[in-house]
This record gives sequence, structure tokens and C-alpha cells, in this order.
Amino acid sequence: MNTTLAFLERRRSILAKDLGMPGPGDEQLGRLLTIAARVPDHGRLVPWRFVVLAGDARRRAGARMAAIAREDDRAIAAGRLEFERTRFERAPVVVCVVSRAVPHPKIPEWEQLLSAGAACQMLVTAASAMGFGAQWLTEWCAYDGRARSELGLDEHERIAGFVYIGTARGAPSERERPVMSNIVTHWTGA
Repeated sequence: MNTTLAFLERRRSILAKDLGMPGPGDEQLGRLLTIAARVPDHGRLVPWRFVVLAGDARRRAGARMAAIAREDDRAIAAGRLEFERTRFERAPVVVCVVSRAVPHPKIPEWEQLLSAGAACQMLVTAASAMGFGAQWLTEWCAYDGRARSELGLDEHERIAGFVYIGTARGAPSERERPVMSNIVTHWTGA
């Protein structure tokens, strides 16, 4: 069997909480991002970009998310506040994939958004192929304008996902997959 197909058949996300050191080094990360940029992109608009959180930047970003969470809930539980402080430390590297779709006379926004989603999936797949574990998450901070601002996004930009990358601490568990006959139809035009 083709090794690429065999890999894709067994690819599995690893929960961010189950990722540890080591993460990709600078050269590996550069290669992963280069691969992630090789997605369908109608009109070559490059409707996405990457914000890398690594090293101490993960802690600083988490502190800013914790401050926003505290602003929203002055009685926030200590455990939740600690989780927010350390949210980006669940993996050695977190890549924020930013969707930057813009109005275009010929290329619908929807296609640009799909391209950003494809970049997320390509990054997860490439990280897995490189031997790392990865998980694509959004969570509340992807949808909060203050969080997006703290991460350096412009007003029109949105977070397509945070891709957590590191070394899997164990084998992933398999999950139930859809029954193909429930999701596949063949249109015949008859």
C-alpha cells in the first residue's frame, strides 16, 4: 500500500495536554510552516499568516489571556485562572493560524476562509508526518477581540486555529469515525 495513504489512514490528533518536549526546532518549524503554506489559494491571495508562540512567549501570551479572563470574571476560580495562564504551555510550540480574508471582486471570502482552514490541517498533518503530535484547537480566545488584539491581529483578522505541536507522551486513543454510508451520496442526475 502507498505509505502516504497508510499514514493518512492512521493520522490522529494528540490532545494538547498530552504533548511534551521536545517540540520542533527552528529549522523544523520553518519547514512545517512552509508545508502549511502549500494549500489551495485561489488567486494567490495568501489569506492567512502564522503567529508562533514558543519559549517564554507562550507564558506571556497565557498571562494576557488570564488577565482577560479575570476582567470578565472577577471571582474566577484559582484553577481556571491557572489554566488560562498556562494554556499555551501545553505544548512546546503553538502556531496561531490567522485568517486574513479580504473582499475581492472574483474570490469569495468563503474560499479564503477555507484556505486558512486547509493551512491548519496541513500544519497538523505535516507535524504528524515529522514525528510530532499535534492538535488544532480554537477555544474562547480565538473568538475574543481583546485576545486577538493581544496576539497582534488586525481588526479584520480572525483566528482559524491554534495548532499545538510537541512530542506525544503516549499513543493516542482511536475515536469512533463516521459510517461512510451515512455521509456519502452519489448524485446521478436521474
